[in-house]
Parts: sequence; structure tokens; C-alpha cells
Amino acid sequence: MRTRDINKEEIVKQKAIEMIVTQGVEGFGMNRLAKECGISVATLYIYYSDKEDLIRKIGIEIGQNFFEKMFDGFSTDMSFRDGLQNQWENRIYFNQNFALQATCFELLRHSSHGDAIIQEVTGKYKQMMTEFMLSAIERKELISVPYEVFWSIAYGSLYSLLEFHRDGKSMSGKSFVLNEEIKNNAFNLVLKALTP
Repeated sequence: MRTRDINKEEIVKQKAIEMIVTQGVEGFGMNRLAKECGISVATLYIYYSDKEDLIRKIGIEIGQNFFEKMFDGFSTDMSFRDGLQNQWENRIYFNQNFALQATCFELLRHSSHGDAIIQEVTGKYKQMMTEFMLSAIERKELISVPYEVFWSIAYGSLYSLLEFHRDGKSMSGKSFVLNEEIKNNAFNLVLKALTP
């Protein structure tokens, strides 16, 4: 039996992420991946049982990295303002420093693999965010709204700004770079919307 080569496995993961981003989940295939990596298809099956296993494992790994970064410096007993600001900074950091992985994770999240990946990586996150939100509501720092409404208001504008930044232009076609002033303006509007 052939042994695992950690370096080769990392190359496979990186190339798979690039291919998923450029070709989409449906256009991604094991034969093409093997060719791009300069290895035999049989070598891929040392690391993954099939295409679905590879996609799921890559999605889980990216998700775990994302959520680990998202909770860097975060505590459930932070004030609502400080906790949300921490979340914004961490999300911006991940999206700007790991753009390929962030894009891949979004594609996988909205694919047929999304539910399994999300279920695997969000347990601790859901628990911490629920505790954070309930504490903020109890301290009267946050209005009580359904989670989906909270998420849409708290992060929707941030992700739109990150998309404009990634594209280098706004919807009007005007050049766009996410800077401190724009980020702070958006953040302050989000706070106004969510605080009593």
C-alpha cells in the first residue's frame, strides 16, 4: 500500500480549492485535479475515498480555519459593540488574507455539500453566538430579533463591501477599496439598526 505524502496532499488541497473557485463545484473532477497536480488519479484515492469526500473534507478544513479566526480575541461576555466589531475585523482579515479559501467556502456552502459542511463546523460557533446575543439582549445592548434578521443586518453590509473590495469596483462600476472610513460608516449604521 502506498503511503501518504503530506506535501503532495497539501498541493492536492490547494489545487482543488483553485479549481473549485475557477470552475465551480459542478465543473470540478478528480481526473482533471490529478492532471493539474501532476499525479495519477490513483494517488488521489490515497487521500480521499471519492470526489464527495475530497470536497467535504476541504470545506470542513476551510470552515474550521474560518471559525477559528473569527473567534480570535472574541468572548461571549464582551459588550455588543466590542463583540460585533471583533467579528467584523476577523471576517475582514480572513476574507482579505485568505480570499481563495473564503470564495471556495462560499461556493461549497451553497452547493449540495453545504449542509454537511456547515453542520460539521458550526456547533461551537452557534453556541457562542447564541450566548453572546442573549447576554447583549439581557444587558439591553441589542434588540431582540430573529437570528436571520440579526445576521442579515449585522453582516450583510459587511459582505457586500467585501465583495465590492474583491471586485475592485462598486455596483456603479466606480473604483472601490474598503477603507477604515467606509468600514466605520457601515459599522455605525449597523449598530444604530440593532441597538435600542
